[in-house]
Amino acid sequence: MALLGLCVSAMFGLGTSSPASDAFSSSAKKREAPYALIFGTVWGPDDRPVYGVKIKIRREDEKKFRWEQYSNHNGEFAQRVPAGKQDYVVRADTEGLKSKNGQPVQAEEVKVHVDADERVDTGLHLK
Repeated sequence: MALLGLCVSAMFGLGTSSPASDAFSSSAKKREAPYALIFGTVWGPDDRPVYGVKIKIRREDEKKFRWEQYSNHNGEFAQRVPAGKQDYVVRADTEGLKSKNGQPVQAEEVKVHVDADERVDTGLHLK
């Protein structure tokens, strides 16, 4: 009789935990740290989105850029940064970029302020 009870509990998983439930509970324990999102669009001199522009992001009080992204086919980019009050500088790297008439393209840096774990939208306009 004891053998029958052992077989039944083994068949139905009574008293044991499955690997799937173990994975779920461990992933729930490892919560992701909060973050903010800097989301932007690169606009060309003709006010159309620009693909493939290198974007550099740094904290305002630092000299070296920490993050790099490229704009996608919609001219958009997104970068996770730590949550909390912080100012960031976002810049388009225009080295080697030229407009349709062959003139070099320029862009100004944009300052972005983050307060907490939020999304901040910005735009970079190439001239």
